[in-house]
Amino acid sequence: MRLSNSFRIGRVGVVAFLVFWSLFPIYWSLNTSLTTTRAAQSRPPHFFPHPATLANYGTIFGMHVASFASRSFGPDFGRSIVNIFVECFGATGIALILAVLGAYAFARLNFTLKRPVFYAILATMALPSYATLIPVYRAMSVLGLVNTYASVILVFVGAYLPLAFWIMFNYFESLPKELEQAAEIDGASFFSVLFRIMLPLSLPGMMTTGIVFFLSTWGMFLFPLVLTTSIQAQPATVFLTTLQGQHLVPYTLINATGITVIAIPALMAMFLNRFIVRGILAGSSK
Repeated sequence: MRLSNSFRIGRVGVVAFLVFWSLFPIYWSLNTSLTTTRAAQSRPPHFFPHPATLANYGTIFGMHVASFASRSFGPDFGRSIVNIFVECFGATGIALILAVLGAYAFARLNFTLKRPVFYAILATMALPSYATLIPVYRAMSVLGLVNTYASVILVFVGAYLPLAFWIMFNYFESLPKELEQAAEIDGASFFSVLFRIMLPLSLPGMMTTGIVFFLSTWGMFLFPLVLTTSIQAQPATVFLTTLQGQHLVPYTLINATGITVIAIPALMAMFLNRFIVRGILAGSSK
C-alpha cells in the first residue's frame, strides 16, 4: 500500500512538472504581453502583469502606435493574418482533394506497382523537409513564385500531403466494401459510387484530415520564412521575426503577436476537438 501511494504521488509529480514545463513559457509570454516595456525589463520580474495594459495588442492591431514604433504594425499584422489563412486554407483544400482521390484509389483499386508506390509515398514522411529547402527555393525562384501565395501553398501541400493520404487511406479501408458492391450491382459507375456514397460516408475522416492538415501547416516556419521576404505573402508566424529592430527588441510587442498567433489555432483545436475524435473513432471500426 505504501509503495502504491508513493508511485501515485510520483506520477502526479511528474505530470505536474511536465504541465508546468509546457505551459509556463506560454504564461510568461502572456504576462509580458499584458505589461509595459519598462515593467517587462524590471528586476526582480513580476509574475503578474503590473501595471496591466492592453496597449501592446492595440499596437499590433493598429489602434495606436507605440512611441518607439517606426512602422505601422496594424495593417502589416492584419495582412499577415489574412495571408496565413489564405495559405493554410488553400493548401488544405488542395491536399484534401488529392488525398481523397489518391487514398480511395489505393484502398479499392488494383494496379501495377501498387504496393511499391504506396510505400514510397509513406516513406516521404520520414524525409526531413528541410533537406529540400535549397532545391525548393531555386525552383520557386526560377518559376517566379517567390513572395506569392502559390509558393507557400505548394510547399504546404508537398510537406503534409502524405500524412493526409495516410489518414484518408486508413479511413477508406475501414469502410465496408459491401456498400460499393451493392451500388455496382444496381448499375452505379465507379465515380458515382465515389461521389454519391463514399464521400458522404467519409466526411468525418475528411474533417479530421482537414483539421490536422490546417494546424500542421499553421505551425510551419522555415519554408515561409525563406519564400516570403515581404508582407505581400508573409504569414503571421513569419511576421514575428520582423518585429525585432537592430538596436531595440520590443519584447512586449513580440509576445503580444506570438500569443495572438498561438491563440487562433488553439481555439480552433479546442472547438473542433470533438470532430477530430469523432473522425478517428469512426475510421477505426467497420
